Amino acid sequence: MTDVLIIGGGVIGLSLAWDLAQHGRQVQVIDSGEPGKEASWAGAGILPPTSWKAALHPYDQLRALSSELHPLWAAALSKQTGIDTGYRTCGGIYLARTPGEAASLTGWANAATEEGIEVHRLGEREWEESGIREQGAVEGRRIRAAYLLPKEAQLRNPRHLQALRTACERLGVVITPGGAALDFEIRDGRVQTVITSAGPLQASQFCLTSGAWTGQICATLGIPLGIFPIRGQMVLFNTHDVSVLKHIVTEGSRYLVPREDGHVLAGSTEEEVGFDKSTTEEAVADLIAFARGLVPALENATVERKWAGLRPASFDSLPYLGLLPGLANCFVASGHFRSGLYLSPATAVVMSQMMRGEQPQIDLGPFRTGR
Repeated sequence: MTDVLIIGGGVIGLSLAWDLAQHGRQVQVIDSGEPGKEASWAGAGILPPTSWKAALHPYDQLRALSSELHPLWAAALSKQTGIDTGYRTCGGIYLARTPGEAASLTGWANAATEEGIEVHRLGEREWEESGIREQGAVEGRRIRAAYLLPKEAQLRNPRHLQALRTACERLGVVITPGGAALDFEIRDGRVQTVITSAGPLQASQFCLTSGAWTGQICATLGIPLGIFPIRGQMVLFNTHDVSVLKHIVTEGSRYLVPREDGHVLAGSTEEEVGFDKSTTEEAVADLIAFARGLVPALENATVERKWAGLRPASFDSLPYLGLLPGLANCFVASGHFRSGLYLSPATAVVMSQMMRGEQPQIDLGPFRTGR
């Protein structure tokens, strides 16, 4: 019998498995499909800078710890596996077009500066040098404010997941695809066995890290959990090695992420459509127009691919982290919405601490189920 069975092989599950395995735990990860191919794979890998200075709420502390850990994890994963995760500090530009958006962005930039985050206001010439062009104003609205965060970084999601999976396997983690959790056998307030499509599995501890599907699994246990899927559609441009954009560009909930190999990722929508992962012509056309409206040089780029992922949202925008009620050995780590990859290292560390009987370095009270 293994020490820990993790149900869900996305970035949260694999990160937790890697940390637990490094602390000597025997771990198995099961996934209903292919591990690392859902929301974790579909995301853009944007890593905004943050600071411990004003991290008073545990969620802000999760962000600060993750920001601190990402470069360390990238270096360790590269050393252990030889896989380049695509981690690099490329900087990020944040834009606003309406007076209200500009005032809000300026207030946010001032607060970030006070917290010790490096922020620079950009003039028109500076943002144009990065690849943004005013004549491409989306919906005819001109850019009223632009700020650069030089320390913003990025990861290549598929490469990061590949590195995590490889590192886990080299530490003896058993990773089982096609193993959907169907039912649970519970005795004396403890999960004894998980009935899966790959057969019954036992462990001393269990953790649910199944993203948007975690609520369905908890329903099998008779535990209501406020997680629901939000679809995000994405478009990938190929500039054929032509550099058209220096920095990540974010406007509201949409963004452009330039990769070193000439690809530019455009995202993303936020749609409540259940578990539908299909793309729509309207949303894809809107993302293409958004991208080419900000960066006219993308007119010559090929639209190479489009896809959608399902983010695990919660009713209050906080993840669920901790023990499930009434079960002494079953935990949950899910509901990170758009920040799963970003918060994955800190989530893995604090959940591993809790599951190994240590006091988590961040108070997990605000993330409890039933809050």
